[in-house]
Amino acid sequence: MELVRQPIFLLLMTGSLAFEIFLAVPYYFAFGDEPKLVENSVLAVMLLSGLFGAVLSASSSLAREIRSGTALVVLSKPVGRLEFLLAKFCGLAMALTVLTYINMLGVLLASRMAFDAYGKTDLPAIGIIAGGVALAYALAGLSNFFLRRTFVSDAVFGVVILTTIAAVIVFQFTSQMQSLGTQAQVNWNLLPAGILILFALWILAALALACSTRFDTIPTLAICSAIFLIGLMSDYFFGRAADHGSWVASILYSVIPNWQLFWLADAIDAGKSTFHWGYVGKAFGYAVCYAGAALAAGAMSFEERELS
Repeated sequence: MELVRQPIFLLLMTGSLAFEIFLAVPYYFAFGDEPKLVENSVLAVMLLSGLFGAVLSASSSLAREIRSGTALVVLSKPVGRLEFLLAKFCGLAMALTVLTYINMLGVLLASRMAFDAYGKTDLPAIGIIAGGVALAYALAGLSNFFLRRTFVSDAVFGVVILTTIAAVIVFQFTSQMQSLGTQAQVNWNLLPAGILILFALWILAALALACSTRFDTIPTLAICSAIFLIGLMSDYFFGRAADHGSWVASILYSVIPNWQLFWLADAIDAGKSTFHWGYVGKAFGYAVCYAGAALAAGAMSFEERELS
């Protein structure tokens, strides 16, 4: 609840949703590959917004509380440091799940609205989504003015509910348009790809929380960005050397997460049926184990941190 009350969380969620819808608006002239271009772009926006959301939320939930003394007050009660850290991660994971859910709706809507050179922009769908977001902000403003409720948290939950309703309406229009012989359709293969991105964000959240036990927001963002970029090129940097018998490269290849395992946009473009739910289950096990290892390292660092 503390994280969804942060204005940056609301701005990040709304901005990423708006940008994903915007990516399905222009004419690209990509020789028939316009839907693939839009789908790759919106998945990238989903991943990058989650990266910033994980780092900013981790710093807000832990580093700021350590700096302001709130963590010291909580730990003066019968609450252990490990319990405190795990509770922070659970809240962070839930907030990222809400953010990813909204981004996933934007991804599915963008796949529905994408068109080739012979199509046109789906203005009714844009109006429905924009109306849902505007209504959520308006209702949050009214509840803040008349009921003295927190504007940001009400706006977040309003965006979640009303965007879901708007997406259902747009998807219903899709089924009706298909019955009329048009080509508008939702690429539901993006759903498991979005779930895998959520698992990657949980790993990033655990790493960001572990870094936040020692560093502030900017150093945490720099470290997580470096891990993210190195992990994207993990196959090139360490995978080849590990295949040739280098034990150092093998260790680094195992320690640094390979984000390509969570990125299935290329497989979707190729039409491969590699995203069955068994692969998603294995990825979930990997994410749980890696997040647990990162939290264990963060717990050891947090036990030695002086909070006074």
